[in-house]
Amino acid sequence: MKWEVVIGLEVHTQLTTKSKIFSPASTAFGAAPNTQTAVVDIALPGALPVMNRAAVERAIQFGLAIGANVKRRSVFDRKNYFYPDLPKGYQISQMDLPIVEGGVITIQVGDEERKINLTRAHLEEDAGKSLHEDYQGMTGIDLNRAGTPLLEIVSEPEMRSSAEAVAYARALYELVTWIGICDGNMSEGSFRVDANVSVRPAGQVELGTRREIKNLNSFKFLQQAIDYEIRWQIETIEDGGRVVQGTVLFDPDKGETRMMRSKEDAHDYRYFPDPDLPPLVISEEWIARVQSELPELPVAMQARFIEQYGISAYDARMLTSSKILAAYFEATVAAGADAKLAANWIMGDISATLNREEKTIADCPISAAALGALIARISDNTINNKTAKDVLKKMWESGDSADVIIERDGLKQESDTGAIEAIVDTVLAANPKAIEEYRSGKEKALNALVGQVMKGSGGKANPAMALEMLKKKVG
Repeated sequence: MKWEVVIGLEVHTQLTTKSKIFSPASTAFGAAPNTQTAVVDIALPGALPVMNRAAVERAIQFGLAIGANVKRRSVFDRKNYFYPDLPKGYQISQMDLPIVEGGVITIQVGDEERKINLTRAHLEEDAGKSLHEDYQGMTGIDLNRAGTPLLEIVSEPEMRSSAEAVAYARALYELVTWIGICDGNMSEGSFRVDANVSVRPAGQVELGTRREIKNLNSFKFLQQAIDYEIRWQIETIEDGGRVVQGTVLFDPDKGETRMMRSKEDAHDYRYFPDPDLPPLVISEEWIARVQSELPELPVAMQARFIEQYGISAYDARMLTSSKILAAYFEATVAAGADAKLAANWIMGDISATLNREEKTIADCPISAAALGALIARISDNTINNKTAKDVLKKMWESGDSADVIIERDGLKQESDTGAIEAIVDTVLAANPKAIEEYRSGKEKALNALVGQVMKGSGGKANPAMALEMLKKKVG
């Protein structure tokens, strides 16, 4: 039997506010347990929540960025359940009237572009954290996270593979960090993904029974967890069993999911409007101001890069994968680099070296201005491409500029016609067989002769000049 996979993601995005969503307590990461709480967070009697305007503004930014409907009126609800790290016995969230409805995220999977529709995005508070280690068999409770502002972003169940789910999660991650509403630190819990996964016979309209994989904090784990869950569900059904709706956790050490609890439905939480918070009303003026302050978004920047710099759509997508990378590219071009060469060098040697050293573009030891100056020396024929790679390595290690290294190490390209011709004549005299092969139609033989000229010049000969001279002499 052929099976179809159905995946929807719920992403908890921690907002970049300095204080919590309903209290003045700090949201800074890493403080000692229970040192960043206020009376609201620990549910002291009579303590009332006060809405954080900055959290609302970030939700508006997101809604506008994805082309969604930012609701002029939304309502906060109480989601009732008992857990030790939830002092009030309920979580303040949004159910029937969320702040954002609809919207679209565009993803790229291989050569295929797809649009994933969003159901909603709603504001809510985070719970505290249970600590199970180093407590002599007991569990500790840290309420520093309690009340941290979250924007929960819910997709439609439109993804059909783990690859699509990861592409969607990455695109969403890039957007929320691009517009600055989330710092994107997955190891600190700033961007956490819950994956709802089900399978159904191909062609069936009715959805299968879903299981929700909770709290995935890396794209690698997201893909591994979904792939395992798909295999498990299909094998379970084909072996005569049935999938029970539930919440599961992913064990990265074993590479498998395991049941945590049966999955609750909305009615199990007894949602009702929070009586301590009035409806959230957003004015047209506020939305207009936020719209005017939004940065240029990735899709718009990609189109501009293609038109302004003449680079390919693929290069434009790669260069706008992060805001800082896009800025680095534009600064490199502004420093005098040819745009296409700049794209090639940034996505080639620069990215490869950063990956090898497990660094990001923010940690690159070569500034955009320095890279632009190096590329300019290729364009004006001061050095050739091969020499430029050696210069880049020395710039990376020493911090010296391209011009200093070229002058100090005597790396200027030889473009004197007479000097190159003398080397070409020597190479031709020593390689009569290669000449015959070229004249018989073997193009590679000419490349071998160019290589010999470069070797004879110590790598300094202008390869374009050498190639043209060889063609004239052996043609």
